[in-house]
Amino acid sequence: MGSPSAYPGIRISGCWALGAEGSSSAEALDRLLPPVGTGHSPRKRTTSQCKSEPPLLRTSKRTIYTAGRPPWYNEHGTQSKEAFAIGLGGGSASGKTTVARMIIEALDVPWVVLLSMDSFYKVLTQQQQEQAALHNYNFDHPDAFDFDLIVSTLQKLKQGKSVKVPVYDFTTHSRKKDWKTLYGANVIIFEGIMAFADKTLLELLDMKIFVDTDSDIRLVRRLRRDISERGRDIAGVIKQYNKFVKPAFDQYIQPTMRLADIVVPRGSGNTVAIDLIVQHVHSQLEERELSVRAALASAHQCHPLPRTLSVLKSTPQVRGMHTIIRDKETSRDEFIFYSKRLMRLLIEHALSFLPFQDCVVQTPQGQDYAGKCYAGKQITGVSILRAGETMEPALRAVCKDVRIGTILIQTNQLTGEPELHYLRLPKDISDDHVILMDCTVSTGAAAMMAVRVLLDHDVPEDKIFLLSLLMAEMGVHSVAYAFPRVRIITTAVDKRVNDLFRIIPGIGNFGDRYFGTDAIPEGSDEEEAASMG
Repeated sequence: MGSPSAYPGIRISGCWALGAEGSSSAEALDRLLPPVGTGHSPRKRTTSQCKSEPPLLRTSKRTIYTAGRPPWYNEHGTQSKEAFAIGLGGGSASGKTTVARMIIEALDVPWVVLLSMDSFYKVLTQQQQEQAALHNYNFDHPDAFDFDLIVSTLQKLKQGKSVKVPVYDFTTHSRKKDWKTLYGANVIIFEGIMAFADKTLLELLDMKIFVDTDSDIRLVRRLRRDISERGRDIAGVIKQYNKFVKPAFDQYIQPTMRLADIVVPRGSGNTVAIDLIVQHVHSQLEERELSVRAALASAHQCHPLPRTLSVLKSTPQVRGMHTIIRDKETSRDEFIFYSKRLMRLLIEHALSFLPFQDCVVQTPQGQDYAGKCYAGKQITGVSILRAGETMEPALRAVCKDVRIGTILIQTNQLTGEPELHYLRLPKDISDDHVILMDCTVSTGAAAMMAVRVLLDHDVPEDKIFLLSLLMAEMGVHSVAYAFPRVRIITTAVDKRVNDLFRIIPGIGNFGDRYFGTDAIPEGSDEEEAASMG
């Protein structure tokens, strides 16, 4: 549900600014627009058109990952707070996307999703396609949008789930075959001309902003955009504007201004309004803060280890290898050699928990042999970078044609919390048994986030196997309590973690020891590069 506005009905004055990108065919329109006053890069409307749009947004100061997710999952594995959703409404070419990008840059938060309403135009019939080609189809009417899909998409994003978003081609007036994937974030910005036109959609927005730009400015911007970016002629653009765009604005869009919490006249030049919006969003986000690792550290202690945990039998051989890799004096070559041996044993042990069914084969002697065969579709390994990738060779050695995915989860140096930075998973992973690999698990925060990512990709919980060379009891409890059907498999469990959430007695920083980066001075550029894996 949308939260009550802290600034009902506020209108804030400011200066003009332009956020559209021109081209040689539309340069004559530039002089009709007010001068650019913000210094921001021109806007290029690619939100709904780019097939392989990268999961990041580059601003003048930094790069913001838009395919991330917040660590807002408590010790129960459930989401503690919903993402903060901002709705940006206003007329066509009013500068909504530019305002959105300015808000994103000023917010300076790790994870943001920018969702455009343009992605959700309905699929046209053949007759409607012919009308659109002649500029006789009304794309500025509420009926042109798939509000059911918009609502379900925004609901899932607010819950931190991944969604599939249509990719719309404005040149052909149709959806492309490939859809793009977006993931939950701290803040969701939804922009579109009909952002406030649906009651159910309106209730999902925590803050509603209306960008109010003069109609003449909007017309000039629309002319330049449609001519330079969509290959249309001036006569067709003006015809469509007079027949559909202007009447729709008067009838459906401008009346929704009264529903907005904040009205921003003159769009992106209104820095006072942008600052006020950012302050309010920051105050809302502060209320949602949750220290994941600290919460996990105080939960589920003194409980018996769960039945979903399987520890490799501590034979003298296994104990001897642990002695070698835990010894701080062990050379890097020996550390790698014995770690690999342990990984191989661990993965062989884990495979025994996969489902098998009876099958009969015929031997070369012509005799039947009653054996077992894998009862699943396929096995996929997913490594949590960077240490988890060291287990991939062992998995490939025992599983023929295994597919591999990767997840990069890093600790935020300011908050100490895990954050998702990169994700690459095979297609149709939901049909597979997934072996999730990380070399050490202390609090379980990163492992829980990785499991959540797999669940969001529809991998059944009981098909996930978490493998780690070494785990702390805290991490075992955290993962098992949050996800009781995930199988946890390790070669050893240590009792404690220290104040820095490192396993005691532990093994040290596995990635540093394996990759030979433990001698790099703290804070150096090389250390930063090494932490990226």
